[in-house]
Amino acid sequence: MNNYTIQINQDALQDIRDAADWYNFKTKGLGDEFKRQAISQINTLKKNPSIYAIRYADVRCLLIKNYPFLVHFIIDETNILVKVFAIFYNVPQNLDRQDN
Repeated sequence: MNNYTIQINQDALQDIRDAADWYNFKTKGLGDEFKRQAISQINTLKKNPSIYAIRYADVRCLLIKNYPFLVHFIIDETNILVKVFAIFYNVPQNLDRQDN
């Protein structure tokens, strides 16, 4: 099986930079760790990106470990390419939340 090529568009790269800046503002070095984790996980898509379910309109999502962000990507089978087009904040749902 061939490895896929990863293509990250400029909007997705900006999403990563913006999130990293915010994390670094909150805690020095945390944004750098976020960037490393995001890129590391995106690179895992080279092997078998189709293990992630289609969420909408041929778009699949990968949750970044330890961070509430989803990598949104599509697979171009013809060109053996994974196209990452956005990194969105995923608002965690707290089912046990009590409103006061």
